[in-house]
Amino acid sequence: MTFTTLEDAGKFYRNYAKAAGLSTRVWCTNRKGNEIKNQLITCSREGKWKSEISPTEKTNLIAGLNCPARIYIHTLKDVGAWIISKVVLDHSHPCCLSKAEMLKQHRKLSMSIRRTIENNEEAGIRPSKTYQSFVAAAGGHRELNFIEKDMRNYITREVRNVSEQEDAKEFGKYLLRMKEKNPNFFFELELEEDQSIKLAFWADARSRAAFEYFEDVISFDTTYNTNRYNLVCGSFVGVNHHGQSTLLGCSLMKNEEIESFKWLFQCWLHCMGENAPKGFLTDQCASMKKALEACMPTTVHRWCIWHIMKKIPSKLNGYKGHADIEQEMSQVVWNSHSKDSFDRNWNDFLLNFGLADNKWLLGNVFLKSAAEVYIAFPLGCIYSLCLGVLCRSVRTPSHMGSYLSGSPLLGRDEKHTKEREHAFIF
Repeated sequence: MTFTTLEDAGKFYRNYAKAAGLSTRVWCTNRKGNEIKNQLITCSREGKWKSEISPTEKTNLIAGLNCPARIYIHTLKDVGAWIISKVVLDHSHPCCLSKAEMLKQHRKLSMSIRRTIENNEEAGIRPSKTYQSFVAAAGGHRELNFIEKDMRNYITREVRNVSEQEDAKEFGKYLLRMKEKNPNFFFELELEEDQSIKLAFWADARSRAAFEYFEDVISFDTTYNTNRYNLVCGSFVGVNHHGQSTLLGCSLMKNEEIESFKWLFQCWLHCMGENAPKGFLTDQCASMKKALEACMPTTVHRWCIWHIMKKIPSKLNGYKGHADIEQEMSQVVWNSHSKDSFDRNWNDFLLNFGLADNKWLLGNVFLKSAAEVYIAFPLGCIYSLCLGVLCRSVRTPSHMGSYLSGSPLLGRDEKHTKEREHAFIF
């Protein structure tokens, strides 16, 4: 059997494989200079190896089983054609014709499906919602010849195929447009030598106005990274008179070094009229602590108790009865209502569970002297306010996720600005 091109020969074998209930792969290609002389195409389950992944944890069940099925293709130089010189049709495994369309090689997105994906992505519809609409229209998952991952791969590879430098440029344009619309919109942007984002801070007019009323205690959280460029996403959050979160600024950082935090805190202070808050709550970050001491020397700095408590299971996992230890510690931390009661309950807790020599607990300044927060701030009810800030600050990024699409950084987000402005009435 002869073919005009090597691609035609490969397509012929792929069509056969789909009809037979299997998939194929190119095993080897021999060249002479830049010209291909011959090619070996085998069943995708050719070969044999031992997987390092536990069988119960495998997501891709395809594995080599020494399947002998294959074809040899080589060129007929004198004729200018390709010929299948040898064929092996035997298999060492059962073939499933009914599921052949769902093998990775045979799954595909039609032109109409691609156009719908592109339109929905432009409209800011989440990929999961788009896929569910395809499932509903087809009458079930089995009626589709692709899976959600194929759709997401297409979005990443084709729809969102924007370089980091292009995205940074669009981000800068977006910030300028926001400044033109409202002179009270504040931003600072610093780029790397390759024109990618190094540091960025922005706050709208509403955030700047809110800070004048809710400037007592601010929470700053950097526990979230952007998926695409691995930038550190930071948020300044306060609490209003109704106990609701108030967004007071956002940031993106390439790294978490001292100089980066200094740049960010100085920008934020400048944005807020050089008025430092009375209290500042953060994660346990040495770089952040040093930057705060330099930029806000009069502000009381405390660590975020939520992040500390989250680390406890890993820190105490080696102790016998660690579940009881964690439960009792939570009681001490959350239910001590005065400085004296906390000190007393904390010391009793360490002695009762034999933790007096635990270096992490003894070295954790926040837990060791957390009661200082009762007298550190001038307001009598400031402790409960701090906890409210902390809890809401941690939830802020996930709350934003309802209004921010997964499209390139901010290249397409301007059209959703009005939606977010109405949504973030904290």
